[in-house]
Amino acid sequence: MSNNEGFRDSSRLTSWVRYILYAQIIVAVLSLVSGNFEYQLLSDYQDGIYTSQEQAMADGVENDQRQRLIGIVYFVVFFISMFLILRWIHRANHNARQLGAENMRFSSGWSIGYYFIPILTLWKPYQAMKEIWKASKEPSDWESQEVSSILPIWWALWLVSNFLGQALFRFSMKAEEIPELLNLNIIYQVSDVIDIALALALLAIVKRIYSFQSNHVHGANDQV
Repeated sequence: MSNNEGFRDSSRLTSWVRYILYAQIIVAVLSLVSGNFEYQLLSDYQDGIYTSQEQAMADGVENDQRQRLIGIVYFVVFFISMFLILRWIHRANHNARQLGAENMRFSSGWSIGYYFIPILTLWKPYQAMKEIWKASKEPSDWESQEVSSILPIWWALWLVSNFLGQALFRFSMKAEEIPELLNLNIIYQVSDVIDIALALALLAIVKRIYSFQSNHVHGANDQV
């Protein structure tokens, strides 16, 4: 049975999640552009384009400062987005229950807790999000609901993004020669593209689930 009295409005939280996802996309685009500049610089080093060592060093310092600044902004945006998105998932799970979804297997706490447990983080968070989608779409008969293909796409992108992040960390510890730095740069740019697609996929999921839940609440209120 629906218990809309316990439903917590998530309009403001959803807006903040959307803003931070847009910020992620902007930062990833800037990183991609900066990465292209770095690739060209490394290529010029490799091809011996520079005739002045001073100019080569100055361009290298400028590149490092730009990349470092983008890296700092990226990590700030990442940690803010992690906090907001996990809070949104927790709220969405809670609200699905208030709309009448019974026998959900994932609690509000575990819907975000599995992101921090090794091995289980590979599939449990996806199952929890899938359950939230179904329970939000039709709370009274959620187990029979289908989910959009955007969910497996989102999770595949999430796994690839995490794999690339770990690979980048390992490669960055070893890359010293220009050919190695060029390869590392390419992986970084691929990672940026994946992150953009990932943010877009999550943005679509957040919008749909919020829409599902809002429609149920407004529909119930119209009947009162």
